[in-house]
Amino acid sequence: MSVIRLENVTKKYEDTLIFRDIYFRVSKGERIGLIGRNGAGKSTVFKLIMGKEEPTAGKVELDPQVKISYFSQFSELNGGLSVQQELELCFEQVALIERELSEIGENLGIVTDDAQMDRLLERQAELFEQMEHLDGWNVSVEIDTVLTKLGFNERSRNQPVDELSGGWRNRAALAKMLIEMPDVVLLDEPTNFLDIEGIVWLEQWLHRFNGAMILVSHDRQFIDRVVTRTIEIENYHFQEYDGNYTDYIRKKKMRKKVLDRQFEWEEELLIMESEAIDSRSQKKTSKDRLSRKLTDMKKRVDPHPVNVLITDIYENLRFPDKLCEVKGIGQTYDGRSIFENISFDIQKEDRLAIVGPNGSGKSTLIKVLTGQETPESGEVIWEKGVSYAYFNRMWDELDRKDTVSHAVNISGLGLNATRKKVNKFLTMLQFSEIDLSKVIGSLSGGQQARVALAKCLLSGATVIILDEPTNHLDLTSIQVMEQALIHFPGAVITVSHDRFFIDKIATKMLTFDPILGISEENV
Repeated sequence: MSVIRLENVTKKYEDTLIFRDIYFRVSKGERIGLIGRNGAGKSTVFKLIMGKEEPTAGKVELDPQVKISYFSQFSELNGGLSVQQELELCFEQVALIERELSEIGENLGIVTDDAQMDRLLERQAELFEQMEHLDGWNVSVEIDTVLTKLGFNERSRNQPVDELSGGWRNRAALAKMLIEMPDVVLLDEPTNFLDIEGIVWLEQWLHRFNGAMILVSHDRQFIDRVVTRTIEIENYHFQEYDGNYTDYIRKKKMRKKVLDRQFEWEEELLIMESEAIDSRSQKKTSKDRLSRKLTDMKKRVDPHPVNVLITDIYENLRFPDKLCEVKGIGQTYDGRSIFENISFDIQKEDRLAIVGPNGSGKSTLIKVLTGQETPESGEVIWEKGVSYAYFNRMWDELDRKDTVSHAVNISGLGLNATRKKVNKFLTMLQFSEIDLSKVIGSLSGGQQARVALAKCLLSGATVIILDEPTNHLDLTSIQVMEQALIHFPGAVITVSHDRFFIDKIATKMLTFDPILGISEENV
């Protein structure tokens, strides 16, 4: 039986069509991955399900007995309670039973009347039964497990929520949603702000979860692990694929081959029809119309020459073999050692991935490498003439009054490459022709991240440094970034928890392990 139903749903914003005539059902226990380019309507689907927006046509129906919880990457708790207290509030009934059991225990120690003793014992048995039914004995263990796996230590779990950073409040909101045990979870980028241990634990939680799930995520390995049906929003419709992300890629490839063959047949028929029309000296307008259709057909069939364009843009870049040497650096905060005695070097074409749990010092290392912090011991030696482009800094320093196209064309490789090439690169990063002339300040956070990424990839710098870059991008933009990084002739340093991304680009790993320390290995 379906718990969510969208029947012939069309959604428009003024004159902008989002999707048309959608028929979509979610059954209990299903694990659905919702994918599509930015602006395709993924978040709109969630808003329709939650009743925050109404469809332009069609209807959205929910099982009234079903409890739906929504988590967004922008979800944040607030207030003066601690995270621990917020989670305990989810079990108010269990807390009341525990208090009454405590009172009964005290009274049993002092009561002398047999009848009163019997009443207390009878009530105690009832409360024990209720606790068994609610699984109340495991509440404290469950809360501790959730908070531990999501990275909360003793101090952070007992801090007032309002004193936590936005990322930690976001994580606290995820903890509360998981503890509440809904029937359906709507998850929008849940792995942002989680380290690899937290992501793996969330995967395991979802495997144990008996309800239904709809997931929007850029984390391809996470999608692979938890999804059983994939839906792509494409050309205003839902295209469904049974299976996870890997199955989707394979099946879409086969589907595209079928469509390509179909387009080839249509093209042959159009050519023959055009020849027939020519021979009968039909009107020029008809021939032009067919020619335009042929041109459009070819555009649809031909794939984007991503690698050709990227290698062409990077063609004239030349860098020395040795770029940077890190000698025995260490850093402390408030008397606590963050890391110590780290040594490694960066060579041309290295792809160094820095991995480890949250709070282990990865971002601090990036700050030391980029000169934002001075190490307390050791030194970082950049070779003469070597420059680096730091994605996060470029994002912060974007001129919000500049346009997308102009911002990317006025520096780095944009100065020498033709505007046509640069704009084509921006098109691959999901910027439409209209977007190119937009002022950066009017763009969404994700679009601004893509402008910063374009500036970074086209900076011409010797080293590209990225701190959690996939958190801010859609799947298509991530794939373009990966191809650019693979073909980039300099070096790449990245902090990331995205396992698929790491597997695809990394040649070296610097692993921060709380027990084993810091280790470097080639991959």
